[in-house]
Amino acid sequence: MSKILVTGGTGYIGSHTVVELHNAGYEVVIVDNLSNSNIKILTQLHEITGKWFEFQEIDLQDDKAVQEFAEQNTDLTGIIHFAAYKAVGESVAQPLKYYRNNFYSLINLLVSFNRKIDLVFSSSCTVYGQPDSLPVTESAPIKKAESPYGNTKQIAEEILEETTAVTPDLNVIALRYFNPVGAHETALIGELPNGVPANLVPFITQSAIGKRGPITVYGNDYDTVDGSAVRDYIHVVDLAKAHVAAVKRMEEKKAESNYEVFNIGTGKGSSVLEIISAFENTTGEKLDYKIGPRRSGDVEKVYGDVQKSNDVLGWKADLGIDEMMRSAWEWEKYIKANPF
Repeated sequence: MSKILVTGGTGYIGSHTVVELHNAGYEVVIVDNLSNSNIKILTQLHEITGKWFEFQEIDLQDDKAVQEFAEQNTDLTGIIHFAAYKAVGESVAQPLKYYRNNFYSLINLLVSFNRKIDLVFSSSCTVYGQPDSLPVTESAPIKKAESPYGNTKQIAEEILEETTAVTPDLNVIALRYFNPVGAHETALIGELPNGVPANLVPFITQSAIGKRGPITVYGNDYDTVDGSAVRDYIHVVDLAKAHVAAVKRMEEKKAESNYEVFNIGTGKGSSVLEIISAFENTTGEKLDYKIGPRRSGDVEKVYGDVQKSNDVLGWKADLGIDEMMRSAWEWEKYIKANPF
């Protein structure tokens, strides 16, 4: 049984990936500093899987703590690195916070685990900026980032590509996510943002349940089907399974080089107004929303070509928008009845 470290493993995508790794037969160790997650997620994971996962509270910006952890865990064969700040708007307001955390955490891992290791990196479609053509492929030119958050992902990929070039024992797959939404079918884990959500779907569910006021649609004058921004939304469980596929690809030595990149999405774009409509139709809940100005750092539309992930990684998204909205709503109702 291979042993995998999941950094940020009590977070939204991390917790779902822990479940899918467990389902696939892996032993999992979780590291998180709990800055954007809740320790109670460990109990939720136990309820889903029947297992208590090993957990250590570590801030990956602390190089000594990371080095000590690496020395104590020489049996780890892989790392899935989620731990990073991720809100576009906050990154525009606080760029240094993002550069410090997102770079130090990655560099400290690479320095401390300076041995044969497989690493799956949590990247983002933000690396593409506003693409010249859609759907965007992995070979598309990397444009100037639209936000400091996007820039941290671009530079992190450069760090990984340059490091793997001179480190044959380091294998890396960078997964460029589109927009993860939804929750586990048990409604025991889901997106749990601290404070006001920066992402659309948790704001929708919080608004629908009465926790927030009207939803603001940031811009209705984009060159899209209805004027609102378009994104490729992917169910978080499908996204989690992509990480398992990436780990297996490196374990089975199927990678064409020791640095590979894959788009992880559905290959289809949906507008903000289409997502609002889908939520209303799926749940029967009526939403109150208003149109606001465009938001700094946002791109007009982006969705991915996922043919490479389908054909080479052997992964594809199975769950659609309706299931994303239904599961997100079930999770919102669960946390109202069972506050964290």
